[in-house]
Amino acid sequence: MPERIIFATGNEDKMREIRMILADLKVLVVSLREAGITAEIEENGTSFEENAVIKAKAIMELTGEAVMADDSGLQIDYLDGAPGIYSARFMGEDTSYDVKNAALLEKLEGVPEERRTARFVCAIACALPDGRILTSRGTMEGRIGYEIRGENGFGYDPIFFLPECGCTSAEISAEKKNELSHRGKALRSMREKLEELAEGILQKES
Repeated sequence: MPERIIFATGNEDKMREIRMILADLKVLVVSLREAGITAEIEENGTSFEENAVIKAKAIMELTGEAVMADDSGLQIDYLDGAPGIYSARFMGEDTSYDVKNAALLEKLEGVPEERRTARFVCAIACALPDGRILTSRGTMEGRIGYEIRGENGFGYDPIFFLPECGCTSAEISAEKKNELSHRGKALRSMREKLEELAEGILQKES
């Protein structure tokens, strides 16, 4: 198990979630900014997994350290899976999520509840200095609501309605969100893979 993992993101909201979920991994997790890295990586993959691997490998090759990266997004069935892998770039990366969320609600205006199904998807890749690449995926099912609601989340959370909770993912606590979220599921799966890897290395050495 590496002593430090760089997580290839500069998003502090995302880093807060990541640190909470990986708190018991006993590994220091730092962001790109904290690691002093300013490299821009072009995400030109055709899937969440491809984009995560591209980012993780690029930063690992730059630093020689273990690197995790994620690619996540919102898939809306009525829009044939859009915005999907283009979720962050939908309407431009500098466009506020208030504007993006309002635009998506407008696209679904008049669409009945049963056709508003959607999911958040998160793929995580971990690139290790020995060349190994680990990947994991998590999803959170829900539907697109009818209005922007809640201030606890970020991104598309305020329009993502969770029927089992009766509210959007921006209206639940951080602890509950980490339990249910696509990123929480993918990170817990990755944590298990890293723990299994570390256990296997220890067994070989003993």
